[in-house]
Amino acid sequence: MIGVSYSRLLAGVALFALMQAGPAAAETMSSALARAYRNNPDINQQRAATRAVDETVPIAKAGWLPKAAVSGQGGHQFTESTGYPGALTQRQRATTNPGQIGATVSQTLFDGNQTVNKVSQAESNVLAQREALRGQEITTLQAAATAYMDVLRDTAVLDLRRNNIKVLQVQLQQTRDRFQVGEVTRTDVAQAESSLATGRADYAVAQANLERSIASFRQQIGIDPKNLAPAQPVERLLPKTVAAAIAIGLDENPSITSALHQVDAAESAVKTAEGALLPTIGVQGSVSRQVDSGGVPNYNINTASVVGVLNVPIYQGGQEYATVRQFKEKLGQTRLFADTQRINVRAGISTTWGQLQSAKAAIIAFQAAVKAAEVALNGVREEAKVGQRTTLDVLNAQQTLLNTRVQLVTAQRDRVVYSYAVLAAIGKLSADTLGLNTPAYDPGDHYERTKNRFIGLTASDGS
Repeated sequence: MIGVSYSRLLAGVALFALMQAGPAAAETMSSALARAYRNNPDINQQRAATRAVDETVPIAKAGWLPKAAVSGQGGHQFTESTGYPGALTQRQRATTNPGQIGATVSQTLFDGNQTVNKVSQAESNVLAQREALRGQEITTLQAAATAYMDVLRDTAVLDLRRNNIKVLQVQLQQTRDRFQVGEVTRTDVAQAESSLATGRADYAVAQANLERSIASFRQQIGIDPKNLAPAQPVERLLPKTVAAAIAIGLDENPSITSALHQVDAAESAVKTAEGALLPTIGVQGSVSRQVDSGGVPNYNINTASVVGVLNVPIYQGGQEYATVRQFKEKLGQTRLFADTQRINVRAGISTTWGQLQSAKAAIIAFQAAVKAAEVALNGVREEAKVGQRTTLDVLNAQQTLLNTRVQLVTAQRDRVVYSYAVLAAIGKLSADTLGLNTPAYDPGDHYERTKNRFIGLTASDGS
């Protein structure tokens, strides 16, 4: 048989120590995904965005809390006055230090339930953002798994192309030797030369594909791929049927759950807008002290007051009504968006499930095809020795075997990638589900520390 045996080739393809041999421990799919989960900038920026949305809850709750302010003013005043009482002219001068200091505290008692609904809206937005974060984690883990398998596939293809060049070089030399003794024609030599040149071009393309996959690996996982270990599909984590997968996806896919929380937030926004049409009730207390009031030396005034405030909106140019209508339209939009997400998730699960089944079937078919192509190549080579086959027949048989091996490697990659894709589509691809050796990020920790934090400037990153 030409070249190394297929079983040894496949073993080398699976291990990939051929490319990056060395004493370092192998990088596994699990360790690579753990790296991506910890360090991928897309995930980390989404975590920061989630923490920012957490702050909208105490912002909304501020409507329930009192507001206090202190004001003061002071200075130096010189007064001079001239009068004409009777026939005598009198001049009066005074130097004073007038000033005032005061404090005001106000408390809203009723604001048309606007604060209640703003808090509800903020909490729904927090939940929606958490689902968006979970969606980003799923997207990143899926992309990292794909990048991992792309490097394995493209390394395997490059190895196959390299071995193919060696085989074609031997074939060309044999054809030239036979041409020298008159067993074949110059055409046979040209065909062998053409196949070798094509094989070298295919090798260059395979090199470029591998470089691209390495760049994607570095982008998603943060390091260069070295000593990649074989990876297995995650079919054990998948439901048994596509119907069960769709049912799970409709409940747990983050694009749907996030959209539903957005619907809740939009409903609260409508109620908030409607609250602007209702009366507001509050109470306000103030204390102040004026020194040298009116420029009169030693004339001081102390004032204290507590007053109730009632504001009943009658008509404000129609702005409130238009705002209510606007938010109702946005509510309808978010409901339609949620329906769209359900449709997209259902279609996505069906598509990836079909791709997974197709890859599994393709592996079986290509394994049989490789065995048949190996037998066919051996037969064609033997027949060529006795003149029953041409050099072109041998070259075609070699190319068929090579193509079939490449297709088998691709199908093996696809099976792993599509198993992760199905797990992502149903919303189950996570660090916990995969059992990654890395602490899971819990957005609830920051929220619990933030939701009732009404003073302080330090953010979670220390800034």
